[in-house]
Amino acid sequence: MNVGIGLPIGDPTTLLTWARRADAGPFSTLGLLDRLVYDNPEPLIALAVLAGATSRIRVQTEVLLAPLRETALLAKQVATLDRMTGGRLVLGLGIGGRDDDHLATGVDIRTRGRRLNSQMAQMRRLWSGEPYGDGVGPIGPEPARPGGPEVLFGGFKPAALERVARWGDGFLAAAAPSWAGGLFDTVRGFWKEYGREGEPRFVAQVNVALGPPDVIDQARSAMHAYYEFTGMADRMTAGLLTTPAEIRDALAGFGDLGADEVMLYCYGLDPDQVDRIADLL
Repeated sequence: MNVGIGLPIGDPTTLLTWARRADAGPFSTLGLLDRLVYDNPEPLIALAVLAGATSRIRVQTEVLLAPLRETALLAKQVATLDRMTGGRLVLGLGIGGRDDDHLATGVDIRTRGRRLNSQMAQMRRLWSGEPYGDGVGPIGPEPARPGGPEVLFGGFKPAALERVARWGDGFLAAAAPSWAGGLFDTVRGFWKEYGREGEPRFVAQVNVALGPPDVIDQARSAMHAYYEFTGMADRMTAGLLTTPAEIRDALAGFGDLGADEVMLYCYGLDPDQVDRIADLL
């Protein structure tokens, strides 16, 4: 089972240090969250910079809020990053739930799921080299992988889990092992229903902080602020894993469920956490 690092969003200038250390370590992927009305780096731009500073590690949006973006331009940006990284891009997608993000882009929050389905249909066509339509030709460049990069979907509701089988290659599970198992089973059911070959890829996400008390306190504070809009910030921060034993137990639990990868998401800014996590692995 692979292990990736979810990058902190509090200070974009530290991310090159995080990325280079992770690239030199045992990690498979760098992940980055997405919000619009928030003090965070735009993930496609940030990951492009990080990909250029690394040589082997994958870069993953976790998750990119596609309905906030214009589809044809998004398809071109994604194909460009995929091509220029030699196929190291993993496109994690979701619909988001913040009113302010949708107000800022003029997107009706009530239609975001339907919009994502429509976007996926269009992007798959464009990544395959088909014309845009209505007198408009193809939009390049050709992605590194035929048909576009690996696409993962996050979410919890049946419509999101069904989307994995309909349009995607795998599932991003931001849930504890005790909850994730049922989500994995539902995704597998949809996968068979759609007649997909093989198995979906399962990527889990857990929130971690390793270090002295000030690192853990900073991580809790940043995580609480990020999830404040949900009304469940206290519950979310209570699930932060802060010891090697807790992290190992979570990795073992996801391994038992058949996860292909676990993203250890860090909110504290101290890049020494990369080395501490590498040591426990």
